[in-house]
Amino acid sequence: MKLPLYAWFILYPVIIFGQTPVENYPVDSASVTHTGVPQGEILHFTFDGSKIFPGTYREYWVYVPFQYKPSKPACVYIGQDGVQFKAPVVFNNLINSQEMPVTIGVFIAPGRVRAANDSAALDRFNRSFEYDGLGDAYARFLLEELLPEVEKQKTTDGRAIVFSKNGNDRAIGGSSSGAVCAFTAAWERPAEFSRVFSSIGTYVNLRGGARYPSLIRKYEPKPLRIFLQDGSNDLNIYAGNWFLANQDMESALSFAGYEVARVWGEGGHNGNHAAAIFPQAMRWLWKDYPKRVAIGISKNPFLNDILALGKSWEPVGGIYAGIVPLETDTKGNVYFTDVKNGKSYLSDTSGIVRLLKTNVTKSVYRNAQKKKSRTKLGFDKSGNRCAIHAKANFYVQAPQTLGGYYATGKDHTPEVGKIFYVNSKAEKTLVDKGLKNPNGLALTPDQTQLYVTESNSHWVWIYNIQPDGKLVNKQQYGWLHSPDTSENAQPGALQCDRDGRVYVATNMGVQILDQVGRVNAILPLPVTQGQVTGLCFGGSDFSEIYVTCNNQIFRRKMKVRGANAFDKPLKPAKPKL
Repeated sequence: MKLPLYAWFILYPVIIFGQTPVENYPVDSASVTHTGVPQGEILHFTFDGSKIFPGTYREYWVYVPFQYKPSKPACVYIGQDGVQFKAPVVFNNLINSQEMPVTIGVFIAPGRVRAANDSAALDRFNRSFEYDGLGDAYARFLLEELLPEVEKQKTTDGRAIVFSKNGNDRAIGGSSSGAVCAFTAAWERPAEFSRVFSSIGTYVNLRGGARYPSLIRKYEPKPLRIFLQDGSNDLNIYAGNWFLANQDMESALSFAGYEVARVWGEGGHNGNHAAAIFPQAMRWLWKDYPKRVAIGISKNPFLNDILALGKSWEPVGGIYAGIVPLETDTKGNVYFTDVKNGKSYLSDTSGIVRLLKTNVTKSVYRNAQKKKSRTKLGFDKSGNRCAIHAKANFYVQAPQTLGGYYATGKDHTPEVGKIFYVNSKAEKTLVDKGLKNPNGLALTPDQTQLYVTESNSHWVWIYNIQPDGKLVNKQQYGWLHSPDTSENAQPGALQCDRDGRVYVATNMGVQILDQVGRVNAILPLPVTQGQVTGLCFGGSDFSEIYVTCNNQIFRRKMKVRGANAFDKPLKPAKPKL
């Protein structure tokens, strides 16, 4: 089959930079057409109905193996940049020899936005936009638009195309920018794509791909198996060094516990080596099938110190219209309010949720003069988050809005971006101002310092607490990761554990910092999209972390215990600098 011209687009940098080493590779028998091996069919279509990439037009090809029967949903391999690596021939041979399962191949061209007048203007070429950027846009394009479109088609003999929806039955691959695109799709949706083929991958700083090695080392491992290929004569240009970047990826993946294979050569930025080893890669990616791709164990000691083996997120309660952040009482029960119906709930230490008679975010107010009736919850009487301090004094922040309530001044105008100290006589004192929507407060375990998240940035601020409650030595102390789709981390609630680690709710999941402000670990979102907003420790021994995400509540058993503001001050061990 003749390859479409654009499928060789990745050769363009080679021509520019003159990287033309002599490359001779042995031919794998699976890359050669053999008499007697059943041949699959290749279908050609176009798609121009994307809402995720509006206005784009693209071609795509579908390989359907001879052995495929609609009664059994097929495995699928998704290739970027169209048909490459003699994939249909390789699939014919490996399926026939039972070295890979019956697999439908979907080979997709990058999108173009057509010019209104092609004689006077160029099309917009979407390849880098779709392929090089981080985030879930391309994964959603595949899952929500392209694959459902393919399933509307039929083979020439009338067979319907039906894909398995099990991520263990799905592989994705590509070359250059198509490789980082494939990895990103699997990284964002590991439950949908578990096997990745990456050839001369663009893990450099074109649109953020250089971030991956660092993120991989910090994230809790995902169920992925990855095959990497590159050559020592790959590109070394303004965006980075491709070969070094791929070696960095392999090192990070191995450190993080992933099952990763690699083949390094001396080739340049082209598909020659990848085509030669593509059958080897497919055999390895599909080895032991249908056994599931396992989740590995990271070598990150920070992760291993906090995660309870075999425990993951589990839902608590149902779906709510909007949840005012989670708070814990002295017994480990967790309280929250649905802001739409104004009803408050309690999740007990077993995870059972029950309705309360009062709205806790409006009614709870700490006052040292009423110790017997005081409930240890993190709200003031206006519903704003608090951080309780010694002798029942507390700090409260005044964001633009929180759960529909405002902290207001004497003239009833919102006191935006301010932090107040409230003493035992309920006297409120302004102790800081000017933050970009402060959205969470927590004390260090020794209760001598205060952390505050700034939701319109990627910072966690820190202050020293004076005996009179005033704050000094303000610093942008904690640095958070931000996703490619946002200018900030959107940090919300935060809390320390008893060893001084700082857990922050963000749009990338729960980011966990050490005592010196560095993110050492990240727990992914408990759902595929959204952001973590509320966070606290609960359970009978405060060893369960509770989070809110997409109007749901999830909890997870941990090895650590939360440091609550109502505990006695505890001095943690000295941090590693």
